[in-house]
Amino acid sequence: MAVVSATKGTLSVKAYKGDMKTLLAFDLTDKRSTKNLAGFTLQCAPTGQPPYYLQNNLRFETPGDHTQDAKEPANSSINAPIHKFRWLHVPGSVHQRTQPVVGPYTYTVTPRYFDAKNSLQPIDPTLSGSVTINVQPFQKAALELGFTRGFTQSQAFVHHFGLKALIRPKSKDLIFDTTQQSGIDPAGDKYTFADEYEWLGFTAREKIFALLNEVLSDQSLHLDMFAYDLNEPDMINILLKLAAQGRMRIILDNAALHHSAKSPKPEDQFEKLFRKAMKAKSDILRGHFGRYAHDKAMIISKGTTATKVLTGSTNYSVTGLYVNSNHVLIFDDKDVAGLYSQLFDEAWTVQAQRAAFAASAFAGKYYSFPSGNTPKMEISFAPHPQAFATTVLKDLATRIGQEGKKSKSVGSVLFAVMAIDNGTSPVYTALKTIHQNQSIFSYGISDNPGGIFLYPVGKTTGVLVTGKPVNTQLPPPFDQVRNISGVGHQIHHKFVVCGFNGPDPVVYCGSSNLALGGEQQNGDNLLAIYDGDVATVFALEALALVDHFNFLDRVAKGPKAKKGKKPKAAKQQSAASAGWFLSTDDKWTKPYFDSSDLHSVDRQLFG
Repeated sequence: MAVVSATKGTLSVKAYKGDMKTLLAFDLTDKRSTKNLAGFTLQCAPTGQPPYYLQNNLRFETPGDHTQDAKEPANSSINAPIHKFRWLHVPGSVHQRTQPVVGPYTYTVTPRYFDAKNSLQPIDPTLSGSVTINVQPFQKAALELGFTRGFTQSQAFVHHFGLKALIRPKSKDLIFDTTQQSGIDPAGDKYTFADEYEWLGFTAREKIFALLNEVLSDQSLHLDMFAYDLNEPDMINILLKLAAQGRMRIILDNAALHHSAKSPKPEDQFEKLFRKAMKAKSDILRGHFGRYAHDKAMIISKGTTATKVLTGSTNYSVTGLYVNSNHVLIFDDKDVAGLYSQLFDEAWTVQAQRAAFAASAFAGKYYSFPSGNTPKMEISFAPHPQAFATTVLKDLATRIGQEGKKSKSVGSVLFAVMAIDNGTSPVYTALKTIHQNQSIFSYGISDNPGGIFLYPVGKTTGVLVTGKPVNTQLPPPFDQVRNISGVGHQIHHKFVVCGFNGPDPVVYCGSSNLALGGEQQNGDNLLAIYDGDVATVFALEALALVDHFNFLDRVAKGPKAKKGKKPKAAKQQSAASAGWFLSTDDKWTKPYFDSSDLHSVDRQLFG
């Protein structure tokens, strides 16, 4: 079940199931219940663990003027109630360190109120509503999902690893020992690159290495692999072992950014090591179709039967897994795996040549799977002939355009797409302009959106933000975050969710950049999955990214910010000199009940 609900008086609470994360959405069905509303206190109780309060990043200017729990910090939501009607909880961001408990979590939401003197009153448990939901990596029948955390520019990363944490050693070595010390955290404890990678790679890393170790531990299994970027050291060690055992083939991109005879790239270095290690039945093919071999897929076979496939947007590189925001999908299904295995054989047969592949049966049709062992879905494989490439993108753009017209429910489009600004795709046009449509809820992020559109107060216009805020300088009480300029993309996802919470949800995802050039020139796969639970997981990912970078964009100083001065981490108590505090009246609730404001649409859609 993607969502569980509870009501208590005028309070309604919903918990949406994500991938090791939960969206809590709450509402007060009677607007009169918002009078003197001070916010919401959120308590979390993992099964078998002591309960704890989720934390606010803000607090009251003078906590002593309000009822306070002396055992909790001033920014705990029992002392500083949340001024929002939804909250995304990712265990391991603040509490439970980097290895949170998996299993049932009970969330208790309590509306809090000010008295006549604008002072926070004691918590009243009779007003509380509770829901219990499993917090775990997402799996539904034969489909598993995984996501990288992708938040090196976050408070949580700085709290765990410090402002100046290295993502890889300063040396240029392709393979390095990830168990070596990377740094010392703010608490004074040493940590390794592996510690960082486990946190940053999140469930995507877990899924990828589970699959690789499954093959490594079973001599009867074989691996076929499409790779674009490839430099993750622990992964490379496994691949070289499989090569030496005669148990893998790989098609590896050799476009200019991955190949140079004069100055070998990491992929060139890997090829040399692979060829030296490989035994009979292992082999490597370098190619790039018309432009890139852009698939990121692994197919497990036993004998002549493909049994499992992993695909998605995640590159097999340090940046792809530990800096970028990415996703993977794992199908433990012989039909889906068999299709990808046939695709691999065809790409190998045509030596990753664009013209030959585009003329094949794979390139000119959708492959459909009815609901059953896997969700209902369609898959297309690029490079396509021009006519079908145009059809694929127009079909997606048409579905976006249908949102808000398909039913009486609130229409919605949520997305995270790497770039939407080259003007070559009807999908890009649809995503760039949809925020202007005040009849639907749109929430999106891109590294290159061709402009930044933020919450306009008093309008239902949607949100489009950039995943590359420039020279961010956070005010107290927030800690400063890393500047990731020069490390590639933050938003590397390519997914669009249409109709979340509606009668006809669909998520488009995979490796495709959703551009006409890529659909005609790249080796790519694009999936359309018609399933409410899967759409919910991707919708929560979009919410997390948009909310986070919407805030960072607002405090970005822009390209003219002073250079050379590195910001220092600020402590919570420095809020006193900054003026960033919780308000002490109920005016913060007004946009949430103003039908002409997106906050109100947001509250109704989720809560």
